[in-house]
Amino acid sequence: MAHTLNQHTELNPLQISLLRLFDRPMPETEVLALKRLLINHFSGSLEKEITKVIEDKGYTKEHLDNLLNASS
Repeated sequence: MAHTLNQHTELNPLQISLLRLFDRPMPETEVLALKRLLINHFSGSLEKEITKVIEDKGYTKEHLDNLLNASS
């Protein structure tokens, strides 16, 4: 079964603001620093969400090991 992605083309106000803010030349080091900042932010948010789901579902290390080692 094919999975289709929702095509969303409208930018929200934050996205527009960020585009305006970064509408200037930047050295590659600054671009990489900003990417790292965003990655760290989103990975922290993801880690919190995963921890919450694991706690809510009552998963143990054994459950997670079984999921990781299960054949596909």
